[in-house]
Amino acid sequence: MASSRKPANASAQAFLQANEGKRVAVALSGGMDSVVLLHLLKDHPGISAIHVHHGLSPNADAWAAFCRRLCRQWHVPLSVHKVKVKKADKGLEAAAREARYQAFKKSKVDVIALAHHLDDQAETVLMNLLRGAGVRGAGGMRPLARFEGKLLARPLLEVPRKNLEEHARRHGLEWVEDESNADETLTRNFVRGRLGPLIATRFPQWQSALARAARLFAQKEDRASRLLRDFLDSKNLRAPSEAKLVEMLKQLTSSGTGTRIDHEGKSLRVYRGRVLLDAPPAGAFAPVAWTGERKLAIPALGGELRFKPGTGIASKHMKGTAFQVRLRSGGERLQLHPRRPRRTLKNLFQEAGVPSWARSRVPLLFCGEDLVWAPGLGVDVRYRGRGLAPEWVSNA
Repeated sequence: MASSRKPANASAQAFLQANEGKRVAVALSGGMDSVVLLHLLKDHPGISAIHVHHGLSPNADAWAAFCRRLCRQWHVPLSVHKVKVKKADKGLEAAAREARYQAFKKSKVDVIALAHHLDDQAETVLMNLLRGAGVRGAGGMRPLARFEGKLLARPLLEVPRKNLEEHARRHGLEWVEDESNADETLTRNFVRGRLGPLIATRFPQWQSALARAARLFAQKEDRASRLLRDFLDSKNLRAPSEAKLVEMLKQLTSSGTGTRIDHEGKSLRVYRGRVLLDAPPAGAFAPVAWTGERKLAIPALGGELRFKPGTGIASKHMKGTAFQVRLRSGGERLQLHPRRPRRTLKNLFQEAGVPSWARSRVPLLFCGEDLVWAPGLGVDVRYRGRGLAPEWVSNA
């Protein structure tokens, strides 16, 4: 029975319409998936194919020869790129992928079409989740991505593999088999050969379900990109390049509390699911006297104190009294309600959601040794009344 997911030919037609007039190259390995994709796209004006010869298999020359014969038969221009795979510390799969992308980089085309399908997407998401990936990893492969001025497209990403098999049989297509697909020491082959079939005994539609989840996570990440750009713009900071934006999101969504990302002389941090901005750590701070003025600039802390008439520090306490702006030294307490006990500043900051790294640079107003006011918390009951209400305005 045919899948209810999008058929291969409909996906290909939608892709061709979206890329009319562009130079499109199919990444042709010679395997069933890429042969089907090329068959679907071969009549598109300006179509070509790219075969990357990794040299990892004793059959690599035979695969390249097959691709040449196929492209001659279908009158499709083919370029064959021989690459050297440098394994290093990345593992064979990652090293081979990097070599392929270096070959793609050299291709003089507008769009490179990759033959990844729905089953590939589900396997990718499952592997990423098992590796502890964040939102970006859960989003799997993207239908469209920018790479070195080109567009990487996966027009079959919503098509199940069995639909491609049906197309190949119906049209009598031939392809080559990569013997490494049977090597279960490679993670993807283990997932495909062992883990996937086991999951299917309990969840028959697991591939469609994970592919659908990937689309939702990808949408969430796209929204996160827009929000991060808007956040930076609101702070008068330039948006980074697309590559740096992706890396920033990856760190912000995958790292723990306290992770700092420097950008444009400022620092982005995550605390309780919120992105916050602060300046890099400042040097020593000397106490600043307040003698009743309505504005008190404190450049060392990146802002100023403003005082407006209203309920705040009672006027009676401001006559002949010496106030100072100081930083925490430890053990400070504040009583914010007459029927509640005096509590430590640490606990009050925790409840107010002030991150730990920011607490040491918060301006506090003292009268002698009494803590009178803390931004975001309020005025101590002993000093509260009609007078001037303090407000801390940060430049960040």
